[in-house]
Amino acid sequence: MYIDPHAHMISRTTDDYEAMARAGVVALIEPAFWVGQPRTFVGTYVDYLSTIVGWERFRAGQFGIRHYCTIGLNSKEANNEELAEGVMEWLPRFALKEGVVAIGEIGYDEQTPAEDKYFRLQLELAKELNLPVMVHTPHRDKKRGTSRSMDVCEEMGVDPSMVVIDHNNEETVAECLQRGYWAGFSIYPSTKMGNARMVEILKQYGGERIIVDSACDWGISDCLGVAKTAELARQSGIPEETIRRVCYQNALDAYGQSGQIREEDWLNPPSIDQSTLYEGNSILRGGREPVIEEPDARRSNLIIE
Repeated sequence: MYIDPHAHMISRTTDDYEAMARAGVVALIEPAFWVGQPRTFVGTYVDYLSTIVGWERFRAGQFGIRHYCTIGLNSKEANNEELAEGVMEWLPRFALKEGVVAIGEIGYDEQTPAEDKYFRLQLELAKELNLPVMVHTPHRDKKRGTSRSMDVCEEMGVDPSMVVIDHNNEETVAECLQRGYWAGFSIYPSTKMGNARMVEILKQYGGERIIVDSACDWGISDCLGVAKTAELARQSGIPEETIRRVCYQNALDAYGQSGQIREEDWLNPPSIDQSTLYEGNSILRGGREPVIEEPDARRSNLIIE
């Protein structure tokens, strides 16, 4: 079984959910993130948050995948202060909804004063609500930005064990682990962090507090990043227990601190009935017959690694 803790499925297709389920993904966490172009009104951001706590949760469930999410103002759009102020007013309401496992993605992009301001405000919100935090480390000047992110978390009194530092690479992983944080790695097909590089990191560091996730975002990405990395790790001689930790257990332990994600959610799953509707809408197209499956049949088909 796999958990994908970085699946931006709002930008993917329904077929991606089906492929993930077939590959053994039983749960995913969809972070609130930048969708590829700026949002210019608070209302569009609120509609987006409503989608990831509503429709996407329903859509994943139609394939037997438990859907969770993180809620936050992303670093890129924190620089639009009018937007940021409006979004911050909404965040507490969304952060308390069912299935929300963390505040995130938050952190730095260009490491501006505005990004720092809203990073700190959201860390304070996470502390108030006793929620974990998912931190987005910057694509540029990553090493300094990653160190700075951890410095700020500690200045704000956030326990490193409650923080997932994501988008790590070979330059940042050692410090992240040494300081007691969870180290997330977003797997891309051709950039930033790939399957083979991830396997080399596992050979060097093992599986303690490392989380492998896919980068199912608005660009070229692969919804099967977790499953493919796990398979390559097996072929490379990585111990099965290490694979299980980095592709399943560590994510459950980190985000389980929210009280919103539990192994029982997929080990004792509800029925699948693709004839059901969400606010009048169906996932089915083109006369496709709905899948209707009882929990007992699905439980016997779970891929347990």
